[in-house]
Amino acid sequence: MATQGSGRQPKYQRIADELREAIQAGEYGPGDRLPGENDLMATYEVARMTARQALGVLQNEGLAESRKGAGVFVRTFKPLRRRGIQRLSRDQWGSGRSIWSADIGDRTLVVDQVQVTEEAAPDRINQVLGIEAGASACVRSRRFVLDDKPVLLSTSYLPADLVAGSAITQEDTGPGGTYARLAELGYKPVHFREEIRSRMPSQAEASRLQLSTGTPVIMICRTAFADEGRPVEVNEMVLDANAYVLEYDFDA
Repeated sequence: MATQGSGRQPKYQRIADELREAIQAGEYGPGDRLPGENDLMATYEVARMTARQALGVLQNEGLAESRKGAGVFVRTFKPLRRRGIQRLSRDQWGSGRSIWSADIGDRTLVVDQVQVTEEAAPDRINQVLGIEAGASACVRSRRFVLDDKPVLLSTSYLPADLVAGSAITQEDTGPGGTYARLAELGYKPVHFREEIRSRMPSQAEASRLQLSTGTPVIMICRTAFADEGRPVEVNEMVLDANAYVLEYDFDA
């Protein structure tokens, strides 16, 4: 394999660049099979490892996906455009719609791996919610699957005494979700704060999101505030970075 010497790219990177250009030019469309390792070895006169690395680059970039026993194919999944401001509008959850409806259009969304428990929250959550150490929180954990592709893991924390006896403690919170139920309890969210960062996933996160090797995740921590700046929910989300475009549209 070529080295970085003399300003030259490694061979696997040059092969990946050519394949990427072919995908972007439409020579390979969504769902099309890309040349396999044997094809690349013959065409470029390279070793199998070099061909494998080239295909791996495209998989890590989210352009291609491997199907066991069938080869590597151009990815068919359309990235989800997450409209960070519109989705949290009171017009969404206040009218009984899911905040996800601002993002997905007519695509199919399934929520699974739902767990609702009452337990002590981590110290970082207690500090934001103003809960005493050791006090109970309502913890809502779930996974979101779009068009059969897991895209997001979500864990929400709410003060247990605030939501006791409400639908928030059930798996199905009803029309409008958690924020509509908080409004009914007298704690309508009036302000949100989101903090965003990225990192590599844990082994458990990679498994639950079915991530290809080398795929990073986006971390979003959202805090919902009721009147007088009272924090009523902290939601920690883990997103497949290849599955998302984060959009923030607001006036100057």
